[in-house]
Amino acid sequence: MDFTTLTIELLKGLAHFVGNYGIAIIVLTIIVRLAMWPLNVSQQRSMRMMQTLQPKMKAIQDRYKNDPQKMQQKMMEFYKEHKFNPMGGCLPLLIQMPIFILLYSALMSPQFIQMAGDTSFLFVNRLDTTLRATAGISNDGVMGASQYDNFVLGKTAKVVLKNNEVIDNVKIDKPNKSLEIQGDLVPGENIEFKMSLDHLDLKFSQLDNIANAEMSITDLNTKETEKVNFERKEGLLVASVPSKAVQRSFHWDILALIALFGLTMYLAQKIMMASQNNSASADPAQQAIQKSMGTFMPIMIIGTFIIIPIPAGVLLYLITSNLIQILQTVIVNKQMDSEELKKKNVIADDDLKSARKVDNKE
Repeated sequence: MDFTTLTIELLKGLAHFVGNYGIAIIVLTIIVRLAMWPLNVSQQRSMRMMQTLQPKMKAIQDRYKNDPQKMQQKMMEFYKEHKFNPMGGCLPLLIQMPIFILLYSALMSPQFIQMAGDTSFLFVNRLDTTLRATAGISNDGVMGASQYDNFVLGKTAKVVLKNNEVIDNVKIDKPNKSLEIQGDLVPGENIEFKMSLDHLDLKFSQLDNIANAEMSITDLNTKETEKVNFERKEGLLVASVPSKAVQRSFHWDILALIALFGLTMYLAQKIMMASQNNSASADPAQQAIQKSMGTFMPIMIIGTFIIIPIPAGVLLYLITSNLIQILQTVIVNKQMDSEELKKKNVIADDDLKSARKVDNKE
């Protein structure tokens, strides 16, 4: 079982528990973020320390700017002295990237499309829909398609032997690659599908006696799924499926999700930067750079998401993740502010204790 299938099975289990795949994605996001909470707290503390140590680091760089090797040595000594890891803030990002890719692969996979792709959540009509996607109606006997669409089979088939014996749930080997189109795909004309018998996980004696088989075919572009009856023709299973031309449509519910993602990302970065910029040692030039990045980064990512097809379910994951990030930033910032205040009070008390009492002279 590959990681994509494991992700789908996890979503399936969560959806069975909470009753909806949209809520299941939110629950999955919460689980992931809670598991990563210590790492993200460490990242936040690392960024705060980086801001505090920045003036001293800049002084070392200025002092040894003509001797890069010496500068590197002094910087390493400085990091060690303050127990600071400059790469500490990168680990959470490196861990979250595979999770994002897995969820993207899962929601775009034929297994999810066939299982729950048409699931709605709040104002979102389909969790597998992207901003610009063709819309097909599943199980109506006609495959909505455009000229360059790609098709995949489901994971199993129902096979009927010549003696009328029916074998259910026959595993299909490599369902993403086993289906072929005979000739050209012309929307409005029948699509001629074929597949080799060797892709069915059956004994040789059973393969020789196959009469026909029923399999699900999914159009990866339209997300439409049709159950198709294949007939035996020598060493192949063949089917002819009526088709109709479909046009790309613009989904405003996905645009709303992209806008929500941009807004939550902007707020998360603004709160994070506000915490760092409150530091007395904050570098004004660095503050200006961070402020610009906090504004333009969400805009750049929104532009990317408009171009690259991101499923609604993945956007739901990202929005939930941003909201949790905002909550975490507020909580951890309060903790760090409280810790810094206590340190200042302790230092002030120590200064008072060490101060010598001066008697007034008459």
